[in-house]
Amino acid sequence: MAEECNHQCGSCGVAGCNDRTEMPTPKGRKNVKHIYGVLSGKGGVGKSLVTGLLACALRKKGLKVAVLDADITGPCVPRMFGLKPPLKGDDEGIFPALTESGIKAISMNLILPEESMHVAWRGPVINGVLTQFWNDIHWEDVDVMLIDMPPGTSDVAFTVLRGMPIEGIVTVSAPQDMVGMIVTKALGFAQNADVPLVGLVENMSYFECGKCGEKHYIYGEPMGEQIAQKYGIPAYAQLPMDPSFAHACDTGNIESIDVGGALEPIIAQMNVD
Repeated sequence: MAEECNHQCGSCGVAGCNDRTEMPTPKGRKNVKHIYGVLSGKGGVGKSLVTGLLACALRKKGLKVAVLDADITGPCVPRMFGLKPPLKGDDEGIFPALTESGIKAISMNLILPEESMHVAWRGPVINGVLTQFWNDIHWEDVDVMLIDMPPGTSDVAFTVLRGMPIEGIVTVSAPQDMVGMIVTKALGFAQNADVPLVGLVENMSYFECGKCGEKHYIYGEPMGEQIAQKYGIPAYAQLPMDPSFAHACDTGNIESIDVGGALEPIIAQMNVD
């Protein structure tokens, strides 16, 4: 495959490509009312978990929800929701997968034959796939779409902001000294793109004892609320460190997780009513 292949063979001038086909690029039907991105300045803080939990919470409110997994090289969404390929399509595009509760989803791991297969592509190719996830999927009758972005603020994040009508960003952090740096990166990125940062979720904020109910702050006192106030982030939420979360995600049962109203402050800032 050509190194800079964008998978749109109709406009490709590369000769001798073994993967070249003359299939026209389909254009999926879209009716997406609101789009929010979930972003973090670093990896390993639970960004995909927060995306999934927000999607479930919005779905429980009766909204039609979609998740676009923009982490092309490290997709998590299919495993969390118990989704497997193949996807179906028609002459105009591809239909997203449906979770048990009816959340629509697209991810690289719904296209690859094996979820463990790695993707070693450069930025232009990844951006091309992401563009197709938006253009060529039948996103019909979606009240709110959540985009699970990869860590950092580079190519994919710019593609999302430039190519999709995104309304706001939710950033995810963990309770450690570098939380300020993480949030500052996300805040600066959002400001440069003229997209509001609507909320901060501090994941793994505490551990709650199953016997006495006492909260233990394993990583130190939470800093998220202080950071949110400092930078004028309108909403702040905490999620606990809970082994059942990891088990539910690993077994495809994220829709069974109950976080109560923990994410309500974030949802209240979304224009989804």
